[in-house]
Amino acid sequence: MSRWPDFRREDAALSVGARVVAGVDEAGRGPLAGPVVAAAVVLDPRRIPVGLADSKQLDAPRREALYAEILATALVSAAAVSAAVVDRINIRMATLRAMSRAIAGLPAAADHILVDGRDLPPVRCRGEAVIDGDALCLSIAAASIVAKVTRDRMMDRLAMLHPGYGFETNRGYATRTHIEALARLGPCPVHRMTFRPLAQRDLFAP
Repeated sequence: MSRWPDFRREDAALSVGARVVAGVDEAGRGPLAGPVVAAAVVLDPRRIPVGLADSKQLDAPRREALYAEILATALVSAAAVSAAVVDRINIRMATLRAMSRAIAGLPAAADHILVDGRDLPPVRCRGEAVIDGDALCLSIAAASIVAKVTRDRMMDRLAMLHPGYGFETNRGYATRTHIEALARLGPCPVHRMTFRPLAQRDLFAP
């Protein structure tokens, strides 16, 4: 695996006739609270921001700076699926739904998608699932940044609506302070009640 993502997969698709190649990634599969967010990004090969990488490898200021550059130079779409829907249809299906919506929301219709992970969302175009794609593929890396920044901003808003859980810092993940808050306050409307340990209702305050 190369250390930095590159544009080889996009170039390969373009070389065989694709015109709009989108990278697709998600943020928020694992948390106990909040939405799952997906993003689709079509990079302009002549204006690729310098320093694109897996969002998990970047600190918050760098993600924010790259997010602004991506929005200024690329075609971008993001979509979210709520915690309630995650509980109803499961996280895998919710993630694929968010990805499909993000792809459908692009200003130009994608005819080839590169998706991080093992699953392709149900869309009517060619696609490739790329394991560790956010570390290998520039378009997926860009999508990972957009998805992460979008979700973080959503969690900041949810922190104001549902104070006490620390969403502004834990982003809904199962940190010690988040679990302690759940024991003290009980779950709120944006918690995923099918996720452990939330499914064990007796562990938390009524």
